[in-house]
Amino acid sequence: MRTIGLIGGMSWESTAEYYRLLNRFTGERLGGLHSAKCVLYSVDFAEIERLQVAGAWEEAGALLAEAARAVESAGADLLLICTNTMHKVADQVAAAVGIPLLHLADTTAEAVRAEGLGRVGLLGTAFTMEQDFYRGRLEGHGLKVLVPAAEGRSTVHRVIYEELCLGIVREESRDAYRAVIRDLVAAGAEGIVLGCTEIELLIRPEDSPVPIFRTTRLHAEAAVAAALAEDA
Repeated sequence: MRTIGLIGGMSWESTAEYYRLLNRFTGERLGGLHSAKCVLYSVDFAEIERLQVAGAWEEAGALLAEAARAVESAGADLLLICTNTMHKVADQVAAAVGIPLLHLADTTAEAVRAEGLGRVGLLGTAFTMEQDFYRGRLEGHGLKVLVPAAEGRSTVHRVIYEELCLGIVREESRDAYRAVIRDLVAAGAEGIVLGCTEIELLIRPEDSPVPIFRTTRLHAEAAVAAALAEDA
């Protein structure tokens, strides 16, 4: 089994879920007491969030590139950035190391296409919903991507940073997300991409009338498959 490298802490709530899923999926594949071989570099999210708000993406990318080099030096054979939003700097991070980066948007798009869907709604941070780095990557796989209206985007973003990143799960926020999802479905979405790793702490399959795509879970599944590929 190859060693999975994780750049996490953005937020640690979802990184903890990555760790749980990586070990669970490895155990399911190999049985017995098997668990994932992985190394984790967990950043201080407050520093990253400050750079996001300031639009200092190159500086944020340099911090994650440093983390990637540390993970590679620790023995990682492949690399995950454990956050959708920071895939904005994925190319900068990938260029800093000699190991492959498993892009979260690619694994998500592959899962959507495998279900035969072509039009999805995207929930995530304002950066992910409004900028092209993630939507464009999904569209590069032939998908049509819908995002909420301005009020819905504001609600989704606020709940992520003010609640989910702090481990706060509120029923009223789940109801607000359900309303945003219904609007996306009414606009033609055939599935909903939970394009923020924390959203899976809030939204469950039963909260959507169409299939949901849980990006943390999909990323972890793809990482385990890649780590075990040489042993298959």
